[in-house]
Amino acid sequence: MKKIKVTAVSYLNTKPLLYGLVQEGMDELIDLDLAIPSVCADKLLSGEADLGLVPVAIIPQLKEAHIVSDFCIGAVGEVKTVAIYSDCPMEEITHLYLDYHSRTSVNLAQVLLREFWKKDPELLKAEDGFIDKIGGTHAAVVIGDRTIGLDEKHDYVYDLGQAWWDHTGLPFVFAAWVSTKPLNPEFIERFNKALAKGIENIPKLIYLLQAPHPSFDLERYFSKYISYHLDAPKKQALELFLKRIAANAMVSVRL
Repeated sequence: MKKIKVTAVSYLNTKPLLYGLVQEGMDELIDLDLAIPSVCADKLLSGEADLGLVPVAIIPQLKEAHIVSDFCIGAVGEVKTVAIYSDCPMEEITHLYLDYHSRTSVNLAQVLLREFWKKDPELLKAEDGFIDKIGGTHAAVVIGDRTIGLDEKHDYVYDLGQAWWDHTGLPFVFAAWVSTKPLNPEFIERFNKALAKGIENIPKLIYLLQAPHPSFDLERYFSKYISYHLDAPKKQALELFLKRIAANAMVSVRL
């Protein structure tokens, strides 16, 4: 049987899902490749992957898209690792670097700037080292593991999950399992069971992982900040978000 080519985000927040896939022997059925979110998106768009845990902002760009799992990378309010970091308050920000790791977070930031904060800073394409350029009136959208510890270095942290919640009253979906073609129902059932097993084993997984920062609480992160179940409120939020970015032609900066 030909293996399904799968691409998935390599961040800390995906570890429970990946743990489940490994523990349940899904390597017999899938060829798994890990990368940053934007690269995962490109692999799905190019056809290099059949299924991916990818930033949801790419869904409208796919000729065919199927959300195949009951699990996602989401948040109900504060997400902790997706934020705008600044040394000045929002109203004083003049320039904003956009993290090249994820289209979704960049789109979300733009939606919130326009609708929630009602600010229009100059948007800058970020490159390696952009985090070190935060200062003065220059801020940055930063996502993933690189955010850990940044809250101790900068005076202002605007959590995008919390801002979306404050703006809409809804949770947010940052990444979902998306396929570019219909998959065998038996595979999807086994895939979902493996992911569920990974979530169930978070208490065990915590003992196997090293905290990325002395002040970082893994258990709190997995249980409070990341919400893995793709439930009805998250589906509603996802639909709303995709409508927002489609109506306003986001991603003005190619990532």
